Amino acid sequence: MTHIPYRELLSRTAPTKSLTHGFCRAVGRNSAGRITVRHKGAGHKRLYRDVDFLFDKKEIPAVIKSIEYDPNRSAFIGLAVYKDGEKRYAVLPKSVKPGDSFIVSQKAPLTPSNRLPLKEIPVGTFVYNIEIQPNGGAKIGRSAGIFAQVVANADGYTNIKMPSTEIRKINENCWASIGTVSNDEHHLENYGKAGRSRWKGIRPTVRGTAMNPVDHPYGGGEGRQGRGTKRPKTMWGKVTGGRKTRGPKRYSNVFIISRRKTGKNK
Repeated sequence: MTHIPYRELLSRTAPTKSLTHGFCRAVGRNSAGRITVRHKGAGHKRLYRDVDFLFDKKEIPAVIKSIEYDPNRSAFIGLAVYKDGEKRYAVLPKSVKPGDSFIVSQKAPLTPSNRLPLKEIPVGTFVYNIEIQPNGGAKIGRSAGIFAQVVANADGYTNIKMPSTEIRKINENCWASIGTVSNDEHHLENYGKAGRSRWKGIRPTVRGTAMNPVDHPYGGGEGRQGRGTKRPKTMWGKVTGGRKTRGPKRYSNVFIISRRKTGKNK
């Protein structure tokens, strides 16, 4: 079992009450109550932190007062206090400490956590919290240790290399933050026991070959059996492991310059 040394990385402060509220987690169910994502449920009760992804307070500097843990995301969040007194939570980049400041501005310096339009960011810069549509709020690059890279600027678009290795065009008027998302050791964490997964709200996963024939295409048989089918498939009979699933008429296909590398190409 491994842990992230939170005592060394976080400020010892309670969440800001005005920016937190209770909520009901979906735990893999849709609006009809049916399970649409398996292996989710229970776990420790959580408070929801209202994290600012819109960043609509422009040209007003803010100071990071504390670095805090958020149970609803892998990255660390920080309490940003703006010069006019307003408080907001924001996803933090690496190397930012309490007392550091940032600003959302067209002409902001290229320092971690500052936010600029993509057309103002030089080629090669690491960015996170990237918009897909202008003023649509940050959608890309929000997980721990993640970053995207500006590859080119041309014809009203900025080419971004995604964490998945995909290269796609995004409107140059979209905004992004400078830096790499905090808590970059998150992917090295080892839960170490089944109980810790249950605390996190992760329910057990059962192998298909251990099921009955009625429950899975791999199920049944005396003792251990082979797959018995030509290609690997899901419990619903859909082919997996090689079949392309992206729709040929998907609206965003025109923006993708280079598809992500998969399998042995990684």
